[in-house]
Amino acid sequence: MRAVGIIDFGGPEVLQVVDLPEVHAGPGQVRVRVHAATVNPTDTFHRNGARAEALAAGPPPYIAGMDVAGVIDEIAPDVVTDLRAGDSVMAMVMPSGQHGGYRESIALHVDAVARAPQGASHAEASTLPMNGLTARRSLDQLALVPGQTLAVTGAAGCYGGYVVQLAKADGLRVVADAAPADEALVRSLGADVIVPRGDDVAAQIRAVAPGGVDGLADGAVQNALAIGAVADGGGFATVRGWKGTGERGITVHRTFVGDYDRRRDLLEALRELVEQGRLTLRVAATFPPEAAPEAHRRLEAGGTRGRLVITF
Repeated sequence: MRAVGIIDFGGPEVLQVVDLPEVHAGPGQVRVRVHAATVNPTDTFHRNGARAEALAAGPPPYIAGMDVAGVIDEIAPDVVTDLRAGDSVMAMVMPSGQHGGYRESIALHVDAVARAPQGASHAEASTLPMNGLTARRSLDQLALVPGQTLAVTGAAGCYGGYVVQLAKADGLRVVADAAPADEALVRSLGADVIVPRGDDVAAQIRAVAPGGVDGLADGAVQNALAIGAVADGGGFATVRGWKGTGERGITVHRTFVGDYDRRRDLLEALRELVEQGRLTLRVAATFPPEAAPEAHRRLEAGGTRGRLVITF
């Protein structure tokens, strides 16, 4: 089967189409014929060698990719599920070695797989699992209650956009940042107040929330530049493992989406929100496997609104 693999670490040019042995559903698993795999920033760390030590336990080619969508084509005999062969599904993948989403076929634990939103293309459905679950995890860690105020940096991005929409579904007031070109997009996602994006984001948020916000989801990875927006004793969710400064009793939550691996219940809840029109699936462009290097170049150039997707 075809996959997009990494034999030598480096820039986007190291990505190449490789052939992998066919896989089958093992105990507790279903096999998905993958039609779409989303390209996420975390995939670039897989490619550039930042995770070389962790990957060294197995032989190359190494396969990146944490999101897939496609069709179930095999179910292990021991699996009891309402999913059936032929169902359109989406799943989050925790990549290791050759087990990553950039491949034509993948075997996953049945609890990692959920039905795709009705009416969504495979490319659209593939953008939801990892980013949607990451956003859900951050909000669950912050544990705000309806009526409280959440700030979101990087609100025009995929994670940030999902945080905005999930927060509104949770009954929160949302203050979000945006560059001038992104204001209409962020407003369409449901943000109550929009502030200018930049290094002074904490001051901009304090201008509309003088006492500070109850929680902040830092999709822009601004860390110390953003934490000043949070009220004393509030919460701060980071997606890059920042430990915080220990100031003013603020709790820093390091969001790791692996905590929500095999959470079909949460994936199904996200699917329902899409079907209700409360979550927006955004595809910026699709690429064949041979053009995966271009997808990575475009991602690393910045400014992408929506996700880039490799289609098989």
